Amino acid sequence: MSGELLLRHYGLTGTIRVLSSEVECTAEVTLLSGDRLILKTSARPEGRDSFRFQVAALAGLEGASGFAAPHLVRTGAGTLMFEEEEICGYLQTRLSGVPLHQVNATPEVRYRVGQALGRLSLALEPLTLPAMHRPVLWHVGCWPRLMELEEHLQSEPVAASVRLAMSNYVELIKPQLREVAWQVTHNDPSPFNTLLAGQGIAFIDFGDGCWGPRIQDLVVAASHLVTDPSLALGGSENLIAGYASVTPLSTLEAKLLVGLMKARQSALILINYWRAELFPAEAAYIKKNVARAERGLSILSALSAGEADMAVRSAGPYPGCI
Repeated sequence: MSGELLLRHYGLTGTIRVLSSEVECTAEVTLLSGDRLILKTSARPEGRDSFRFQVAALAGLEGASGFAAPHLVRTGAGTLMFEEEEICGYLQTRLSGVPLHQVNATPEVRYRVGQALGRLSLALEPLTLPAMHRPVLWHVGCWPRLMELEEHLQSEPVAASVRLAMSNYVELIKPQLREVAWQVTHNDPSPFNTLLAGQGIAFIDFGDGCWGPRIQDLVVAASHLVTDPSLALGGSENLIAGYASVTPLSTLEAKLLVGLMKARQSALILINYWRAELFPAEAAYIKKNVARAERGLSILSALSAGEADMAVRSAGPYPGCI
């Protein structure tokens, strides 16, 4: 079917290889010229809104500098995506690069990733996109209800840390989020969606993107890099500093950052244990980030609120911090 869609809407043919994906169907297309593309399709009703958001986001990032993102390939009719009665989809370039989780993420690399992420936030900030308010499981607005999934957790120490982080989010952090800046966000710049591409940094997979707190992308990226218990923020300090050198944090954003990181780690743990039971055949792929999140949560949970705030403020340079 992917081959038929590729020919019908783009006039292209090539070798097709299906890639791992949780919701949409993602396929790598290798053209006769050797060029590689990514074809994403979905037969789910919610897929249309998701794809409308994704293609508008990629189109809105064309011409942005300081980072790389996939480029859209327009259909033969010149549209950003194709929509048939039963299926919809779009075609984009496949970026060359090494995923961040496969490299030795030195402090310098983490700082560069943070800078690129800050530039991505700046590029997304002015965009008003279709379906940016659609329901997204990973949105901060969904987090208060995620403790309903607690029964799927397999370790009581992890469950206790998750309960504490989520109650802190609901009682102390969520009420203050209305006071921070909101905009379109990528919402999942994980080490699997962040590439070291040549001399630059690239971001892929905007499927969880939505309207959210501006700081959300920093929260997600930094929460994945908390791995070293000898450091207050577990090694995410350099990424935070790189981001802040481009997109300075407000006083409130700096204060809320660690609590949001713990809540995001908890959300990842809860959602992925639940989804792994729903889709056991894909469990390994679904849980690829869980061990990292559990380790990161244990490191950050050792900090008091005051220690967390001080650690963020001393993480690195904050030009123009307000």
